[in-house]
Amino acid sequence: MTSEARVDNHNAVPGAGEGDAAPSAADGERVNLFSLSRAQMEAFFVEQGEKAFRARQIMKWMYHRGVLDVDAMTDLSKRQRAWLKEVARFDLPEVVTRKESRDGTVKWIVRVANGNCVETVLIPDKGRNTLCVSSQVGCMLDCSFCSTGKQGFNGNLSTSDIVGQVWLADAELRARAAPGEVVRPGEPGGVTNVVLMGMGEPLLNFDNVVAATDLMMDDLAFGISKRRVTISTAGVVPGIYRLAEVSDVSLAISLHAPYDPLRDELVPINRKYPIEDLLAACRHYVAGLGERRSLTMEYTLLQGVNDSLEDARALAALLRDVRCKINLIPFNPFPGSGYQRPDEGRVRAFQTLLMNAGYATMLRTTRGDDIDAACGQLVGQVEDRTRRKERYIARRRAGEVA
Repeated sequence: MTSEARVDNHNAVPGAGEGDAAPSAADGERVNLFSLSRAQMEAFFVEQGEKAFRARQIMKWMYHRGVLDVDAMTDLSKRQRAWLKEVARFDLPEVVTRKESRDGTVKWIVRVANGNCVETVLIPDKGRNTLCVSSQVGCMLDCSFCSTGKQGFNGNLSTSDIVGQVWLADAELRARAAPGEVVRPGEPGGVTNVVLMGMGEPLLNFDNVVAATDLMMDDLAFGISKRRVTISTAGVVPGIYRLAEVSDVSLAISLHAPYDPLRDELVPINRKYPIEDLLAACRHYVAGLGERRSLTMEYTLLQGVNDSLEDARALAALLRDVRCKINLIPFNPFPGSGYQRPDEGRVRAFQTLLMNAGYATMLRTTRGDDIDAACGQLVGQVEDRTRRKERYIARRRAGEVA
């Protein structure tokens, strides 16, 4: 199928419809304001007989000041505060556990609306606070080197589940501030970067992920630059074309192999959307970003699998006409993976070859591995609908995987 044909059919993105129900004044239920964009909140309040600017007032309380107590919203009258309590709620994921790594990385396990738990990771580094956010409970895909995929899949996260992870992390950073210091999202001291690289495939939860990233970039919500909000995909080609129509968020591609046979093994969705089709979608997306922006190609290095200099040369040749930078990720082991991490010399040689070929090539530092918060290690607590976790455990017991 040609890339043009895929554009025509791009609306058929699996899993795009689950999530927060559309707000209605007639349903008699209080609406979770964390599920609404600015335009949706304005429309909701107008429907309720209030002025649209009330939405802007309340968003500033929710996101800029971190205040969810309606009685503390002092620019609303007593009548308006009573009304707001009747029609709205501020539901967030529930923090179940919090762990902090020796390197300062923080991992939360949070319970979301459907009762399952997902993981969120905060990575502080030289004035930046990068938050790795989950988009699904488990993952529909089963990339062979990722522990999340071994947990199976239970469902999509709602917009409020995704946005709530950012709000919770930002609230902790705000609580750390010195007396008198003002910490706002998107600014130093708050969450400065968000990557949807946690549990799940974001483009298989398209509508809720786009709504959530729009809030992350909205100046009345988190106000984070579009260059600092990144959606990572394993290669859902129709979703990439569809994303190009509605957003200019940054995009990262989990590539991990320069050849189709190897990528078929590592990233099984490649059997449906092979590398040629994926790169065509990438070129289409980056063309809409402007000349000064590029994509990120993520490449997990697995010892003896995809880490040779021959593999590096093939990768350099493959990406020669794609405007991108490359992010190398030395594999983070987990029980039963069957893969090993390459030694540092092999990793550096791979990086040097790519840099000499003209690519900006970053080496991701492993963070939070002592609390299982490193890339590829997130597992949460998933009530698996697929029985994949059960089969994986049975294979481990039978000695089929190490």
